[in-house]
Amino acid sequence: MTTLYSFRRCPYAMRARMALRYSEVAVDIVEVSLKAKPAEMLALSSKSTVPVLNVDGQVIDESLEIMRWSLSQYDPQDWLLKDDPQGQLAIAALIEENDQVFKVHLNRYKYAERYPQQPMAFYRAEGEVFLRRLEELLDGRDYLLADHPTLADVALMPFIRQFAHVDREWFAQTPYRRLQDWLQRFLASALFTSVMAK
Repeated sequence: MTTLYSFRRCPYAMRARMALRYSEVAVDIVEVSLKAKPAEMLALSSKSTVPVLNVDGQVIDESLEIMRWSLSQYDPQDWLLKDDPQGQLAIAALIEENDQVFKVHLNRYKYAERYPQQPMAFYRAEGEVFLRRLEELLDGRDYLLADHPTLADVALMPFIRQFAHVDREWFAQTPYRRLQDWLQRFLASALFTSVMAK
């Protein structure tokens, strides 16, 4: 019995759901109310945030670990680049920059009123450093590190989506054309639309 405690709009939960769906793992998804978290989830994981995966009593409560576990079950498109050690290092570096650096700028940009030390445009410009890097990586190919999606693309996409959606008009007129196309491909994909269905 495999159960995922999830919250539909949480980017960490999104990337976990996409990996599980892609790997064809049969999973019961429990949609969690962040105001009233279920006792079963809290009993499984002391961090009390989604996503939490319970696989027959084995608990995985970090989104990236859930993704890696899923891909260890089945990875038909080689998201892990298993025969490419340099590619694997590049995946790890991109995800670390996203999770440790870009996510901070994203939070401050999205919730700028909570960070009055600087104007919103300042936090957006900080985040744009990462957007420019991704735009360069997409030069000549549709995905960040290979000619097919990798773990990096799917792990980053929900956060880039969130950044783009803070001010969609602004994002639409930026020079990040390749990144816009990359994001749109994911948003329109059967993989993403299936995990976002209510």
